[in-house]
Amino acid sequence: MPTIKKPERAPANPNFSSGPCAKRPGWSNKVLENALVGRSHRAKESLERIQKVLDLSKRVLGVPRQFRVAIVPASDTGSMELAMWSLLGAKGVDFFTWENFGEQWVIDGQSQLKPLDYKIIRAPYGELPDMNSADPNRDCVFVWNGTTSGVRVPNADWISNDRTGLTICDATSAVFSHRLPWEKLDVVTYSWQKALGGEAGFGMLLLGPRAIERLESFTPSWPIPKIFRIAKKNKLIEGIFRGETINTVSMLAIEDVLDALNWVDRVGGVRGMIQRAEANYTVVNSWVERTPWIDFLANNPEIRSRSTNCLKITDQWFMAFNEKIQWEIVDNVGEILADEGVAFDIVTHRAASPGLRIWGGGTIESSDLEMLFPWIEWAWNQVGRRHVK
Repeated sequence: MPTIKKPERAPANPNFSSGPCAKRPGWSNKVLENALVGRSHRAKESLERIQKVLDLSKRVLGVPRQFRVAIVPASDTGSMELAMWSLLGAKGVDFFTWENFGEQWVIDGQSQLKPLDYKIIRAPYGELPDMNSADPNRDCVFVWNGTTSGVRVPNADWISNDRTGLTICDATSAVFSHRLPWEKLDVVTYSWQKALGGEAGFGMLLLGPRAIERLESFTPSWPIPKIFRIAKKNKLIEGIFRGETINTVSMLAIEDVLDALNWVDRVGGVRGMIQRAEANYTVVNSWVERTPWIDFLANNPEIRSRSTNCLKITDQWFMAFNEKIQWEIVDNVGEILADEGVAFDIVTHRAASPGLRIWGGGTIESSDLEMLFPWIEWAWNQVGRRHVK
């Protein structure tokens, strides 16, 4: 294996983690100077600031007026589990899963929410299950974008306009990077830390009219924890959707996400963010096409994520090792890049096969991706020469 020269130029921002992802270009902690620290999140000024987050989120995402939006505890996980605990049980439910986070919702359906009439439709990493098998008379739980597989749902044609079941969509690594057809979605969840580079711990819950109708006409048979309660005596708790969060919210995090949302507004809202993600995907795809030892985990370009670029190693010498050694190799690549300060957190999720994962959502600059690839090639060469004798 010939030696590759160490690059001289480095990305301006080395943060390529898929969550929490990079903050918006130009961010500094000065944006937090006016945060209402030391104040109650129930104070008038604090509630106004929280309401700004809700209103601006709806506007920049293009969420229909009839949707209700709330900030809930425990990131996207809390938001998804709140939705499932509060809404499931009235009908049978189809779980579509093809990666780690979809599997987490399957575990809830199988083991926690009892009794539940459920069906599981699976596909292996890198593939998408048969979404057309969704039963319009049953509820449906699915991720829009597989954060650990780099596989997305390309469209919502499979969702019936005449459905009687609810569609519950985990969109945490899809929102702001993929077009979401709001008319086909009844519940959407995401977190600031993946979509916007915001701080962890807070989830967003978006409820359409059909989900609200379910909440006000059905009570699940299982106990609902306090942090999941958004309805009382079959009535929506309206205050939660007016900034009165279920539990204490960080006003530092509120100030930070307001900065992120204002930046999104300046770059063209959700359309601008999708364009940025598409441009980043084009840059990654171009590199993959000219690099013989790497490929996308998803073979079908139509279902490839436009935010989470999950990559597999195709070099024959690498494939000859067992999985333990493969992980050691990709970990070594990640360690070299981190030690050089040019890329952090680009080794893929442990639930997937050994490879690389590069976030390409709207807070990433294409120029930083272009600077990253020579470093990956150099680090791969450094590790490869140790193994190829």
